[in-house]
Amino acid sequence: MQHKNKICYQITPENIHSHLFSVEMTFASEPGKSYTLSLPAWLPGSYMIRDFAKNIIELSAISADGQALAAEKSDKQTWHVTATDEQISLSYQVFAFDLSVRTAYLDSQRGFFNGSSTFLAVEELSEHACQLTINPPGQADNWQVATGMPRATGTDKYAFGDYIAADYHELIDCPVAIGILDTFEFTVEGVVHHLVFTSGHYGDHQRLADDVAKLCQHHIKLFSEAPFTEYWFITHLLASGFGGLEHKNSTVLQASRFDLPNPNKPEELSDNYKTFLSLCSHEYFHAWNVCRIKPKEFVPYNLQKESHTKQLWAYEGITSYYDDFSLFRAGIIPFEQYLELLSKTATRVYRGGGELKQSVTESSFDAWTKFYQQGPDAVNNIVSYYTKGSLIALWLDLTIRDKSAGQYSLDTLMRELWIHFGRPGIGTQEDDFINIANILCGEDISEPFKALLHAPDRVALAPLLAKVGVSFEAQKFKSLNSLDTTSSDNYIPYLGAQFKEQAGGLKISVVVEHSPAAKAGLAVNDVLIAVDNLKVTEKSLQQLGEHLSAGQAVSCYYFRDDQLLCSELAFSDSPLSAIKISVTDAELAASWQNIIT
Repeated sequence: MQHKNKICYQITPENIHSHLFSVEMTFASEPGKSYTLSLPAWLPGSYMIRDFAKNIIELSAISADGQALAAEKSDKQTWHVTATDEQISLSYQVFAFDLSVRTAYLDSQRGFFNGSSTFLAVEELSEHACQLTINPPGQADNWQVATGMPRATGTDKYAFGDYIAADYHELIDCPVAIGILDTFEFTVEGVVHHLVFTSGHYGDHQRLADDVAKLCQHHIKLFSEAPFTEYWFITHLLASGFGGLEHKNSTVLQASRFDLPNPNKPEELSDNYKTFLSLCSHEYFHAWNVCRIKPKEFVPYNLQKESHTKQLWAYEGITSYYDDFSLFRAGIIPFEQYLELLSKTATRVYRGGGELKQSVTESSFDAWTKFYQQGPDAVNNIVSYYTKGSLIALWLDLTIRDKSAGQYSLDTLMRELWIHFGRPGIGTQEDDFINIANILCGEDISEPFKALLHAPDRVALAPLLAKVGVSFEAQKFKSLNSLDTTSSDNYIPYLGAQFKEQAGGLKISVVVEHSPAAKAGLAVNDVLIAVDNLKVTEKSLQQLGEHLSAGQAVSCYYFRDDQLLCSELAFSDSPLSAIKISVTDAELAASWQNIIT
C-alpha cells in the first residue's frame, strides 16, 4: 500500500529471548530519487553520544514491486537508498537489552523503546506525519501498551494498534512501554495523568497518586497552564536503580522496587520515597523547562552530533531547585526536611574542589564529556550544573524576592520565560535570564549574576538566607561515609572518601584531594580490606577512627584490581566542608516560603 505524506512504521517483539524487535517502515518515493535514512546519535535530555545505530541488525530495502534495493551506508548511523518506483519499504531488527531510560529493552516480562534508538528517520521527509503500528508478541494476551503518543481512531488506551505522530520529532519524543503493566490514573486541572509501572511492586497506589498529583498541581499553577492534554509517568522498577528522562508529555523513570510507599505504613515517609517523589517532580517540571523553554542551540535539535550550550545550569539547575522545594510547597514534607535536603545538595558542591576549578557555564558546555563521562577525578575537578545550578537558582530566587520587596520571585521569572520563549518556541540566550531578572529586581544585577555563571567560585548564600531567617553554616561531617553534619567542636575522624560496603570490604567511590584517603594513596574503585590489621566494615572503620588520635598513622591494606597494596593511613579532624542550613527566625522564613502568584 502506498502512503502519501506519511511514513508508516511497524514494530513487533520478534524474538523475546534474543531481545530483538522487528521494525518495518514504508514511505512514498519518487523514482530515481535518493533518500537518506539515519538514526540519532543522542536523544534530548541525555547529553552524550550514544550511537544507537550500533544495535541495528540486518537492514534491507525493497521497492513496491518487491525488487531489492541497495542500502549504502555512508557513516556509522546513515544509509542511502535510491527509489525505483513510488514506494520504499525497509525492514531491520533492533537488539534491545538496555533497561535504562534512554534506549530499548525486551525480554519475556516487558518491553520498552525510545524512538530515537529504534526508528530510522527519512531526512527528506522529516516533516511528514508518522504512523506507528505496535504489535504484541506471539503469546501475550495480557500485555498492554503505555505511551504518550496519540492513539489512532480505533485504538483504545493501553491497547496494541495504531498510533499517530505529527512528525519524526514527535515520534521519537514518545517512549513506549509494553508488558504486564501496573497502571492507574489521576486528574489534575482537567489533565489525566497516568502512573505506569513496568513490573510488579508493593507500593500504595492511592498514596502515590495523591502525592504525585500534589506535585503536578504545583507545577501547573506555577506556569499557569499545562502544555499537554495527558501525561504519562512510566517507571522501570529494579532491585537497585535511579534515573529519569523527560519528554513533552511523558517521562521514563528508573527506581528501586522498595522506594515506593509501604501500604502497611501509611504515615511513613522514607528517604527513598522522598527521592522518588523528587525525581517525579524534576522530570515533570522539565515538561516546561527544557522540553519547551530551551536554549537557542536546541532550536531545532541536531541529533547527529553534539549540540553544545552553556545554559544547562538553568535547565537542570533551576529544575533541581524546584524538585525538592516543591515537596515542601506541595505539603508533602515540612520546611525543616526541605532544608535538610538542601543542606545535602550544598554539601555535595562544597565538599570537593571542583566548583573552584570549573564554572557552571563551562560544566554545561562540557556536559558531553566531563559530566556524562565522569572520571574518578570528578569531585575534585568538575562541578555539577545540577547541584551548583540549583544553588544559583536559590540565589536568584532570594535576590529577586529581596530586591522586589517580595513582589516577585523565581516563579515570576519562570512564567515570563514560559510566556516569551516556551509558548512561541523561541530559544533562550544567557542574557534573556539576566534581562528578566533585572526587570523583576528593579535594578541591574548583571555583574553578580554573570560572575556566578562564569567564575569558578562559591555562591554567597549566607547573607541572602539570613534575610529570610535561615542560617548557612559550614560544619564538620558527622561520620565517615555520610553527608550529615555536626556542630561539635570535638575531634571527628575524617577520611575524605565515600565508599560502599560489599562482601570483600569497602569499595571506594569518591576520594577528595588532599584528604587522608588521598594521602594514603587510595583511589576510586579500590577495595579497602583492613586498617591497623583489622578487617574493615563501615561500622568498624568508624569505630576505629573514633579511637585513634588525629594524625596517628596505621597500616592500610586494599586491593586495586587484583593487586594487594599497603600504605599508611592517618585520620584527620573533619574539615568544615559540610553545610547545615536551618531556620533561625520562623517569621522571616515565611517570606521565602510564600508562593508569589
